[in-house]
Amino acid sequence: MKILILGHRGMLGSDLTKRLSIDYEVTGIGRDYFDITSLPSCEKILREAKPDIVINAVAYTDVDKAENDRENCFQVNTQGVKHLAMLCGDKAIPLVHFSTDYVFDGTKSIPYTEEDTPNPVNVYGLSKAAGEKYIVQYCKDFLIIRTAWLYGQNGRNFVKTILEMAQKKKNLRVVSDQFGSPTWTWDLAGAVKLLLEGNKRGIFHITNRGSCSWYEFAKKILAFAGVTDVQVEPISSVQLNRPARRPQYSVLSNRKFAEATGKTLRFWQFALEEFLKKFTKNFRVNTLPH
Repeated sequence: MKILILGHRGMLGSDLTKRLSIDYEVTGIGRDYFDITSLPSCEKILREAKPDIVINAVAYTDVDKAENDRENCFQVNTQGVKHLAMLCGDKAIPLVHFSTDYVFDGTKSIPYTEEDTPNPVNVYGLSKAAGEKYIVQYCKDFLIIRTAWLYGQNGRNFVKTILEMAQKKKNLRVVSDQFGSPTWTWDLAGAVKLLLEGNKRGIFHITNRGSCSWYEFAKKILAFAGVTDVQVEPISSVQLNRPARRPQYSVLSNRKFAEATGKTLRFWQFALEEFLKKFTKNFRVNTLPH
């Protein structure tokens, strides 16, 4: 099976490439080689690669910046996804795409299922929800994977940010009233492999098991990294006053994935602990990439 991974150097794309290359012929294409917002560019890539499956790991992910950069956000997350959906639909190529917990408004108190109706509260979430609709409209053979709170070895993420901030400050202020499921991209990539091997299609929610607040997440990061001289103070979302509104509760139910594969991802604490053991082995905390 020939798999084309778009955005193969990114945080998720790099782990997908590593895990899928073990058993499949994988071609990785980066943003320097194609423009997802250009239909001719997308068409050229598919024509050259001749893939059996396309995996899209390209996304505009700066949630706060998107509030004042709506056009660019929608160009990547909506119009670009429409291009892929139309091309893959025409060529009968399965399309794997990643969406987000931020398509939901966060008003539930129990985990969101795949059947729940999206109702985004920020521009980023709106752009991702619109992209999902285009895939359903134009490409009948698809996998939409909604995930949350991603971290990994490459790219910017909350884990690296907390460790970098801990070098400069002895007191960190982190929101305690938003809840989700931290997810290691390595574990997510393994789950994607299971779905492909089982020839599964449709919308799936996939995260590491369990949930926490950003405050609890930050405390675990420091504890597992062996940082003992930094205090974490819980604050409210109102106190933080970020440009983009966030859903208060965006935990995703993984039941459909478990029923489809017979597997579950490990609890987020175990994934985070292993990630930090490997991460701090390869990068000293004081030389984290900026």
